Amino acid sequence: MKKIVVVGGGAGGLELVTKLGHGFGKSRQAEIVLIDRSQTHIWKPLLHEVATGSIDINSDGVNYRAHAAKHHYQFQLGTLTGVNPEERKLTLDSLSDDMGHIVLPERTIEYDILVMAVGSVSNDFGTPGVSDHCYFLDSHKQAERFQQALLTHFLRVHQEGPDAKLKLAIVGGGATGVELSAELFHVADMLKAYGMPEMSGKRVHVQLIEAGARILPALPDRIAGLATKELARLGVTVSENTRVVRAYDGGFQTAEETDIKADLMIWAAGVKAPDFVAGIEGFETTRNNQILVKGTLQTAAFDNVYVIGDCCACKQPDGSFVPPRAQSAHQMASLVFKNIKASFRSEPLKEYLYKDYGSLVNLSNYSTVGSLMGNLMGGSMFIEGRIARFVYISLYRLHLIAIHGWLKATVIMAAQKIGKVVKPKLKLH
Repeated sequence: MKKIVVVGGGAGGLELVTKLGHGFGKSRQAEIVLIDRSQTHIWKPLLHEVATGSIDINSDGVNYRAHAAKHHYQFQLGTLTGVNPEERKLTLDSLSDDMGHIVLPERTIEYDILVMAVGSVSNDFGTPGVSDHCYFLDSHKQAERFQQALLTHFLRVHQEGPDAKLKLAIVGGGATGVELSAELFHVADMLKAYGMPEMSGKRVHVQLIEAGARILPALPDRIAGLATKELARLGVTVSENTRVVRAYDGGFQTAEETDIKADLMIWAAGVKAPDFVAGIEGFETTRNNQILVKGTLQTAAFDNVYVIGDCCACKQPDGSFVPPRAQSAHQMASLVFKNIKASFRSEPLKEYLYKDYGSLVNLSNYSTVGSLMGNLMGGSMFIEGRIARFVYISLYRLHLIAIHGWLKATVIMAAQKIGKVVKPKLKLH
């Protein structure tokens, strides 16, 4: 029996292992194993909502072990530290408890087919002080850590009186930085109902810092322009063409030697694959540690190793690389499943061609803007407001369907709607 190992339970990894479990694990054609360093999956585009307490990982996350039991694969908790593609072996770091005691020693796992789906981490570009003084939103643990700090600072500002303000500085004007900026105002307004009657968005000062000429550089000008106007209406200070050269306790220093003071500092200025990936012998990687692949999403040197998601560097016919987005990971997962299936039957493999279905930016409850591409008008169609919000929510629902199936996904969505009625709208602990 062949052993297929998927490393990384993000959007692409979890969708793929679900397909593999039903396609090969259920019929015992192959042993399917998912490895992740966390116990719980959360859809990465929602991490900014975890960071503000709008989403509770305990109720909205997916437990890997429980999911594995229902979808015919195995789950192993662990952090990947090394890959030996020649010997077809993985090395997982030792596992310790909260007291630092080693529960499991370093482990070695063999495989016949490997799928690298380890995702991405924030790229601080070597900027001094960033790792010591900034919060990142790479994982739900980091998001929850920020949420605890945010709640503490809200309590402090509320106690200090009506003139006190909470200052936040966010570096990176991509989707994460923009959506987090809007969500912070929404949360501040909601705190009125939870023991902080004097709190509101007017007592929050958010400065969004972008090194480029405009925010949302990967999206069309019209979307970026509307998002900028909406952020300005909320009270966000958008600083474009502003490059941060240093972070220190209490603020950032820019290339123009000006200081941007902040109580809380968030770094969301670009991503890269985890550093250990660049050290794997036999893998060709980019400057951002992404693994270069062939059109079939296999590595150049090893046909039994596939790569999907943010850690994948796949060049398209026009010379551009596939962007690190959730829709990319979803498409890659579908193709790799088909290609593994084809390899079992000794059939030719298909090549991946990225399809851009558009972009959406959700500015909390205030607005949603974006564009749909391809299927509706043969080009692109700009959307905003309730329609855009509906499409944005639908993307998450499609992800739930992919990992749970129609029936359970429908039940989960219904339960979430009921939960919003009976539970607090914010995570307050």
